[in-house]
Amino acid sequence: MLGNLDLSFFSWDVLAPFVIKGFWFSIWLTIVATIGGIAFGTVLALMRLSGKPSLELPAAAYVNTMRSVPLVMVLLWFFLLIPFAIGRPIGAEMSAIITFIAFEAAYFSEIVRAGIQSIPRGQVYAGYALGMSYGQNMKLVILPQAFRNMLPVFLTQTIILFQDTSLVYAIGAYDMLKGFETAGHNMGRPVEAYLLAAVLYFLMCVTLSWIVRRVQLKIQIIR
Repeated sequence: MLGNLDLSFFSWDVLAPFVIKGFWFSIWLTIVATIGGIAFGTVLALMRLSGKPSLELPAAAYVNTMRSVPLVMVLLWFFLLIPFAIGRPIGAEMSAIITFIAFEAAYFSEIVRAGIQSIPRGQVYAGYALGMSYGQNMKLVILPQAFRNMLPVFLTQTIILFQDTSLVYAIGAYDMLKGFETAGHNMGRPVEAYLLAAVLYFLMCVTLSWIVRRVQLKIQIIR
């Protein structure tokens, strides 16, 4: 099979009409899911650290449930069940956005929780000694330091999230992988198209991983 590979007729002009649309959707989904996941995940983390069972138990149940189910299953649940619940379809793209935010929030919440717990307790007590409330202490003292410490882990999770966007094919959303697949089928060369897709995913993820390492080194220097 490898001897029959022919990449000669694949050019950017040929691939662009199929791939560009999916590429931008994959990037957009990654950005939106990262921002939404961090915001929702921070709320979940604060609930788990609140010390109040009425907040801690639901947040823990949500996080543990989401982390125990494959992402593709959650995608199918949202894609099939939300239209059934509200009585109208919401589309594959919107289903993907809702799913990724809800799913990634569980992982980001654990990162945030670990980041908050990494801050010395003396910082917390110092804030309370200055008369700050719990919310002010978190906003002005704890979270700024925690988010700086968590930045490399956030970026690493974002790379994983970008890789996971390829799973939206299961619900018919048009992502970058779908663009390569469409180009390959139209030209009768699906194997070559999937190979090029793998190379592009690899190059993008390696580049992003290098950026994460640079950021991590800068944070260590600041410390």
